[in-house]
Amino acid sequence: MASGRASEGADTEGSAHTEDGTATDTAPAPPVAPAVAAADAARPASGETVRIDSWIWSVRLVKTRSMGATACRGGHVRVNGDRVKPAYAVRVGDEVRLRHAGQERVVVVKRLIRKRVGAPVAVQCYVDNSPPPPPREAVAPAGVRDRGTGRPTKRDRREMERLRGLTGPDDAS
Repeated sequence: MASGRASEGADTEGSAHTEDGTATDTAPAPPVAPAVAAADAARPASGETVRIDSWIWSVRLVKTRSMGATACRGGHVRVNGDRVKPAYAVRVGDEVRLRHAGQERVVVVKRLIRKRVGAPVAVQCYVDNSPPPPPREAVAPAGVRDRGTGRPTKRDRREMERLRGLTGPDDAS
């Protein structure tokens, strides 16, 4: 009889049993995404505020919280157009501008979180309105010599410097 009982415990999540023991299909319960659960766990309690340096760190705009605080103190973080201190309380709907690593990030706050979360969850906490990065210059490498050609002559060196833009064409030094 053990073979008949083994299938009883192996019911699927989306089935229910009638009084006579037959299985009927019902709609499966919607799974709670772990990402959403992580974001909800990282939310501040009602009435609590989130510091701007902590928020830009938790949504992964900067690598460390101290880098976020340093960026705020240096004037690289603006909220709704105003320079802010690290302890500024950010709110949903604020526009945050961050100059970091040579480019400007413009984000609108969608959700407040206090703890650092994974990248897929962090992206759900803001709307990115950053301008696209400038196109990389498609410049051919100037002055690349073939292997084994030896040391360049003075004439070759000056030609390479002229191609790289290090000296002008009339520079005769």
